Amino acid sequence: MPAHAPTRHSLRRPGDRNITLKGFDFHPEVFLVSGGLILLFVLFTLIFQDPAASAFGAIQSFIAGTLGWFLILSVSFFLLFTIYIAFSKLGNVRLGGPDARPEFPTFAWVAMLISAGMGIGLMFWSVAEPIYHFQDPPAMLGTIEPNSAEAAQQAMAITFFHWGLHAWGIYALVGLSLAFFAFNWGLPLTIRSVFYPLLGERIYGWPGNVIDILAVASTLFGLATSLGLGVQQVNAGLNFLFDLNVSTPVQVGLIAIITGFATASVVSGLGNGVRRLSELNMILAAALMVFVLLVGPTLFILGSFVENLGFYAASLPIMSFWTESFSGTSWQSGWTVFYWGWWISWSPFVGIFIARISRGRTVRQFILGVLVLPSMLTFLWMSVFGGTALSMELGELSGVISGAVAEDVATALFVMLQQLPLTGITSFLGIVLVVVFFVTSSDSGSLVVDSITSGGKLESPVPQRIFWAVTEGVVAAALLLGGGLSALQTASITTGLPFAIVLLIMCYSVYKGLNYEHDVVNEGRKLREAEAAEQVIAR
Repeated sequence: MPAHAPTRHSLRRPGDRNITLKGFDFHPEVFLVSGGLILLFVLFTLIFQDPAASAFGAIQSFIAGTLGWFLILSVSFFLLFTIYIAFSKLGNVRLGGPDARPEFPTFAWVAMLISAGMGIGLMFWSVAEPIYHFQDPPAMLGTIEPNSAEAAQQAMAITFFHWGLHAWGIYALVGLSLAFFAFNWGLPLTIRSVFYPLLGERIYGWPGNVIDILAVASTLFGLATSLGLGVQQVNAGLNFLFDLNVSTPVQVGLIAIITGFATASVVSGLGNGVRRLSELNMILAAALMVFVLLVGPTLFILGSFVENLGFYAASLPIMSFWTESFSGTSWQSGWTVFYWGWWISWSPFVGIFIARISRGRTVRQFILGVLVLPSMLTFLWMSVFGGTALSMELGELSGVISGAVAEDVATALFVMLQQLPLTGITSFLGIVLVVVFFVTSSDSGSLVVDSITSGGKLESPVPQRIFWAVTEGVVAAALLLGGGLSALQTASITTGLPFAIVLLIMCYSVYKGLNYEHDVVNEGRKLREAEAAEQVIAR
């Protein structure tokens, strides 16, 4: 097994075996096998909708009940591992080599991180999740009375837990691994490349093919989960504003329309489509958040934000390793286990995407940037929207938003905005944000899946990009038809579980690679310093 980087002159690429056919340029095993498996899944779900829905529920219960502990332990390990790497000597390694410099400015970099990482989910759950935990607090931090101030505080801590450092720790691990092996060792930007220190040239054979096929399936189902949630919220918003019927056929139609927008964006590429849409989304999201902050319970939001951070930090060790073993409940199957599976299934997509935009940053800058900046922005967003909703529930509007959550979770944001001025404008802006988040997630995901199935090529034919953009929409529609939210959750957990094992092995592989890089760079620097000193003495 190799303990060193591959030599550039003998470097092979999986894309060297590509097939070029009628506007497509793809790696045969990865493209055909992953595409075939996804096609079989879609056909099964559409033909056997009722049995599929029952199967999805049974699979979710089985995985959460028997292997939920494994996901919880793994995700906590990923976070601790990335923090260790950031503050160790390996944090000084620069992605792309000692002379590399960042390609994108910090604002654009953070904007693309947020938009690609979890944009739709923030819109869907920012009001609904705190209200859920407020009404029915789990026994995570002890027995708490529902609908109380203590329940509100715990609800925000749990929401921070699900959307904060643990989620971004997964993304940081995958993004760092991909960026390092692609930019420092010159390997293709695919998941298989991360395992070069362990597999060597075998990453170009069947072991690498299996890894990339699993990454494609994981990415598509993780994306489909987000797109399915997003279109449900768009449908709810259009019903709220224009009385459009809320139904699965309408949502499938909306998926088709928005996927068309995503296809147009993906054709324009990373620098034009994705970057500009991400920056637009950041501006629109900031405008909506500032509006709610100013016209809502401003002092309560600001004060609770500070208190939420402290309570989250104090409770983090307990929440990170809580598995319900002594409570005898099954709360985690629909919450923590679902989220961890969702984030892991998203990790190939987000990891490859942030790797592509992170050349030139040191390992320490990369990890701290990916962990801290998006997490803090997420906490602020959740405090503004979730805090406003909780303030209403604790005050004179008790039962208004919780009733909406109980009836249709997708309407929670719009019912909250209805209690504030300019409801029509803010609700329309909320719909626009979900749509644009939908588009940025879809086109970013299409570029990533396209890169994996083309053997790591960064630029592939337009028809191939269109194919994967449309496929994402089809999978999301199939999941909605085959079981709705339960199917979406099951898809994430089922694909996230095996990929968690891949990520555990990835930790060891990237640790070996970074150690070698650090030693080589240090030895080279010492050699140059010694040569310079000898020249000075000689003069």
